[in-house]
Amino acid sequence: MFIPLYDSNHLRSISLQYVTFGLIAANVLVYLATSVGGEPFTNAAVLGLGFIPSVVHHTAALDPQFVVIPESLSYLSYAFLHADIFHLGGNMLFLWVFGDNVEDALGHVRYLIFYLACAAAGALVHGFVAPDSQEPLIGASGAIAGVVTAYLILFPRVKIWILAFARIPLRIPAFIVLALWILLQVVMFLTGGADQISWACHIGGIVAGAVLVLVLRRRNVPLVDEEVVVPASADGGAPAAVEPPAAPAPRWGRQ
Repeated sequence: MFIPLYDSNHLRSISLQYVTFGLIAANVLVYLATSVGGEPFTNAAVLGLGFIPSVVHHTAALDPQFVVIPESLSYLSYAFLHADIFHLGGNMLFLWVFGDNVEDALGHVRYLIFYLACAAAGALVHGFVAPDSQEPLIGASGAIAGVVTAYLILFPRVKIWILAFARIPLRIPAFIVLALWILLQVVMFLTGGADQISWACHIGGIVAGAVLVLVLRRRNVPLVDEEVVVPASADGGAPAAVEPPAAPAPRWGRQ
């Protein structure tokens, strides 16, 4: 539908979004680690670390040779696995563009909790919709859906650059493109959508993101931010006119 490129929204409370950087690095490292051994190793990693509803719900058993972690941990581990470089790149691009401001609004620790909770919610809803599925669920899409939803709630009026239909550059308010993205997830979930995409996982992340951002955001961070935050010279406009210095205030006046 669209590819996010850049948002005109600087950080306000933190100096560096190191949790977002860490999550991107973790996803990339896991992808490289699970790909280096070739297809057999990759398949084993997907079975051992992916979220398999039938295994979690004890209607099927995983071959002991593929058991890597307790099945309950797969609610989180699946979100660090990706099928290919395009799957990984798409999710990490969304996290790069939108994650830093959500981290800024929540704080480092609460943002990490938020991200992991959205991932777990995505797996939970996927497992609820398809409890007997034996196909492993992988990918950070559930967590990313939560991040996108939180960004929409917090910064709807911020302008973002996107590639519409992967080729048309546009700069439009976040609420237009992100609301359409969320609407697409809902429509695809209700109509069945593509078989290889878990729209239920996306819905779980969206719902969790909408709820958790209300609970975990900093106290001084408003919902539906009324301020459009644009870094200096971001639009390449003409320099502002230099105004003459104001007359000095009386010593007893407000300094």
